[in-house]
Amino acid sequence: MLRHLFTLIWNRKRANLLLISEIFFSFVVLFGVGAVLITVGKNYLTPHGFNYEQLWRLEVRAGQGLKMPRAELDDVMRQVKTLPGVRTVALTSGNLPFIFSNNTSDFSYQGKVSGTTNVYDADDHYAAATQLHLREGRWFTQADDGSNHRPVVITQDLRETLFGNEPALGKIFTWGHPGKDIKPEDEFLVMGVVDNVNMESDFSAPIPALWKRLIPFDTTHWETANVLVRVAPGEGGVLQEKIARTVAGVTRQWTTEVRVVNDDRLHRRMYTLVPVVGLCLMGLFLIINVALGLFGVLWYNISQRRAEIGLRRAMGATGAGIGWQFLGEMMVITTFGVLLGGLLAAQFPLLHAFDLPAQPYLLAIGAAAAAVYFITALCAWQPSRLAAAIQPAVALREE
Repeated sequence: MLRHLFTLIWNRKRANLLLISEIFFSFVVLFGVGAVLITVGKNYLTPHGFNYEQLWRLEVRAGQGLKMPRAELDDVMRQVKTLPGVRTVALTSGNLPFIFSNNTSDFSYQGKVSGTTNVYDADDHYAAATQLHLREGRWFTQADDGSNHRPVVITQDLRETLFGNEPALGKIFTWGHPGKDIKPEDEFLVMGVVDNVNMESDFSAPIPALWKRLIPFDTTHWETANVLVRVAPGEGGVLQEKIARTVAGVTRQWTTEVRVVNDDRLHRRMYTLVPVVGLCLMGLFLIINVALGLFGVLWYNISQRRAEIGLRRAMGATGAGIGWQFLGEMMVITTFGVLLGGLLAAQFPLLHAFDLPAQPYLLAIGAAAAAVYFITALCAWQPSRLAAAIQPAVALREE
């Protein structure tokens, strides 16, 4: 039977070549959309690694042409922490969770380079504010004031990249491309390891991260200070207003903005979701056009082969056999298109395209193949029924 189908397909090779090409491009489109959706879905289901609920961000800016002394800033933070409903206050850098700001670098240890790594500044209360989960070691404490190297905490993925299966605690590493004269502040001492974190968006993959300790007695004058504030459940606008008044009570030259981190997350989610939805709609539009094209070609194919169908029926072929013949031809043609598309798609995991693991690509290949077979079978079903219903006397009389 299969040999007979190949013979029929070969006899109509020009028309079938167009069908194979159409199925090939359909597979490629479905593979691309599937790879994006699988990657986005996998990232969405991956835990963020920290708790963004009941977490606010406080941005304090000095006046025009002014800077805020660290001692005065610490006093503001102490007063904010004493407000009812405030649990923890932590000073950090400007690349806060879910906002459009980042600070990246790479690091090296004995010839191993980390690649792109998010770098954050954090004080001793940052872990309590974000509720990071420590896997090894500890967070910064006052005991680190006399350290000869910059204390840091790293994520598990950065630990695996730099140290592999070796112990990480107490190890010292530096920038990915250090200069000739390495200063003590350019050498980082690992104090702890936390779970992988995703502070970019709900649909982003976790990126290796590192937190450098902010020295408490640093005398730097700040133009803008970013503070994370963990509040009690149920707190809202009233507490936000109290925080703003507290900062203004220290000096009216400073301006304050209080934002909810979860609101930033939802805003970033919508911003990230728009291109994904656009890609899906474009893929759906192309697939609908392909399905309509296949349906029309198969319908035309039957009208052109009525004499063949009538002759086969006159020689004893059943209506069901004719229907399965057309459906089988379509499945064989689909297999050729899927194989060609699979050869192209297989290059993506082999070449590690877009720095993605092989799993999303392999799942996308399987999903695209299943979708193509389903679409072609659905498009071939009604034309196959029409072919099965053709009576031999009617078909031969028309000829």
